[in-house]
Amino acid sequence: MSYDALLWLSFGGPEGPEDVRPFLENVTRGRGVPPERLDEVEQHYQHFGGVSPINALNRAAIAAVEDLIDLPVYFGNRNWHPMVEDTLAEMKAAGVRRALVFPTSAYGGYSACRQYDEDILRARAAVPDAPDLVKLRQFFDHPLFIESFADAVRSAAAEFAEYRLVFTAHSVPMSADQAAGPPAEGGHRYSRQVAEASRLVARSVGVDDYDVVWQSRSGPPQVPWLEPDIVDHVDALHAKGVANVVVCPIGFVSDHLEVVWDLDTEARDRALEHGMGFARAGTPNDDPRFARLVAELVAEHVGGAPTRKLSAFPASGCTVNGAPCAPLCCEPAKRPAR
Repeated sequence: MSYDALLWLSFGGPEGPEDVRPFLENVTRGRGVPPERLDEVEQHYQHFGGVSPINALNRAAIAAVEDLIDLPVYFGNRNWHPMVEDTLAEMKAAGVRRALVFPTSAYGGYSACRQYDEDILRARAAVPDAPDLVKLRQFFDHPLFIESFADAVRSAAAEFAEYRLVFTAHSVPMSADQAAGPPAEGGHRYSRQVAEASRLVARSVGVDDYDVVWQSRSGPPQVPWLEPDIVDHVDALHAKGVANVVVCPIGFVSDHLEVVWDLDTEARDRALEHGMGFARAGTPNDDPRFARLVAELVAEHVGGAPTRKLSAFPASGCTVNGAPCAPLCCEPAKRPAR
């Protein structure tokens, strides 16, 4: 089957101080996040001049991918410009009839996978006679993804004779994680995929004992989220006498604001308060292997290339025009009745 383009679909981020508040309002719309929480997060962005690294990193990765595939690559976001609806209209005007979609998340789960399906549905509804969109699969266990993180861990750990390896990913409500499919199809579940990717990276670097923790929760305190939090875990490691910690942001493909604030600022500062050594592994986005990974995912569809993966979990996440890949896959959590 032929394709005319690749749509690079991402989360989006502000690119100036005046963008921050409207961006955060887009992110949290309909979620009941109190204004004081937005005030707090806004200050995190303003600490970096109101600019998230994510858009620039995406543009650099897109340029690298364009050198490897024979398709034009278009850039669209969920929460900030370029908005995916505008990008899809641009694609239609250029004559694109059928396009692949690369979502910048490696995992399953509602926020990491199904919400990108909703982005596709929303964008196509906004553009009459929109191109058909085929979303590429999840890639948390792709060899190039694992190799990139493994080398990043080795580089970060080089300064320490001994260290504790800690993997971290964005926390989600426990109810959302448990809604991600029946137990027989546990590969769809976000937390299990994060644990599997962590296991694969740890095995590659020769580490048998490590931790998987979480970060960046934003919901009300009465709602249980995946724990422990990375900063709390740094405290716990200090209490156990751990001298050095290497943190691998396994849940992120690039240096989102959550990486440069929650890890490079908050977690690092807490470790330094305890007199601990701290190093953070890099993310794959600026690694040439990341562009090759995307090209391989494209080749699976365009050229029938074999699926490369290191786990026995299902190769899920592939959708056509936003239709879910499997029953119950990556469903949102059911809100309690009021």
